[in-house]
Amino acid sequence: MKIGIIGAGNIGGNLTRRLASLGHEVSVANSRGPETLTALAEETGATPVTVAEAARDAEIVVVTVPLKNVPDLPAGLLDEAAEGFTVIDTNNYYPRQRDGRIAAIEDEGLTESRWVEKQLGHPVIKAFNGTYAQDLLERPLPAGRPDRMALPVAGDDESAKNVVRALIDELGFDSVDAGGLDDSWRQQPDTPVYGLRAGIEAVTKALTEADPERKESFRG
Repeated sequence: MKIGIIGAGNIGGNLTRRLASLGHEVSVANSRGPETLTALAEETGATPVTVAEAARDAEIVVVTVPLKNVPDLPAGLLDEAAEGFTVIDTNNYYPRQRDGRIAAIEDEGLTESRWVEKQLGHPVIKAFNGTYAQDLLERPLPAGRPDRMALPVAGDDESAKNVVRALIDELGFDSVDAGGLDDSWRQQPDTPVYGLRAGIEAVTKALTEADPERKESFRG
């Protein structure tokens, strides 16, 4: 598949490495320009592009930039993506550490990914937000292994969700359907599933144990 990755930090960089190694055609962009991605491109074979070009013809677009920077992404970013494309949102809201206070999340009760969806103007699937970046490189296992890690995936579009779950399986992980995007608070920071290195049963249980009340440490 043709995959565009917007953001080349820990998650974006390691997704670039893994997806390119699996034979996908990966374009990667960051806020500093393609010339700063030469080393990653040489390592992986991915194509460094501008943010405005990252989604061009892409079947999957991964948005993995700091949450506060999502509104600053170029207008029309997704206009040239492939027909029926899927957007993966890996973001988390860190109001005190990085993002500042976002009223729509705190006052209106939007989940982080619902807010991202509104900024992008296109449905998103929330995945990889509670995954340690290094685990993408070090913990993939074949399907059927009892110690295979599972990742929660939330979204409203079942077809798009299945695309993402198939990609996660290809990357070497199981997945758990975490519900619709309005249920994605169950995998936000400081919930039981966030950062959990466990299989399907434990991840499913952790999702049910989440508290919808946002912890004080994650309020602006």
